[in-house]
Amino acid sequence: QVQLVESGGGLVQAGGSLRLSCAVSGDIGRDNILGWYRQAPGKQRELVAHVTNMGSEYYTRSVKGRFTISKDNARNILDLQMNDLKLEDTAVYYCNAKTLSGKLDYWGQGTQVTVSS
Repeated sequence: QVQLVESGGGLVQAGGSLRLSCAVSGDIGRDNILGWYRQAPGKQRELVAHVTNMGSEYYTRSVKGRFTISKDNARNILDLQMNDLKLEDTAVYYCNAKTLSGKLDYWGQGTQVTVSS
């Protein structure tokens, strides 16, 4: 059974930084994608960034240059460093782990990020 536990959310002023962490336990298989999604009030959940087991990274356009995704394979931790936060980054952020085939898909419980002016 795969479990994902997020931490690091909170309240920050615009222009500030936060670092989210996701502790991954269990075996999701060799070919996988680990990522961060977010869902703002009244909006659909969207992909923020992901990294494959081969190290290939993707960022949605609105966070490029501000957010950095990283994973520590030894500690099974997935991080999201968020810099220069903007009001529109306010959302619940979810950690996700899935197999490349898409057959298995796991979610964390979410962590709130609130950016204030």
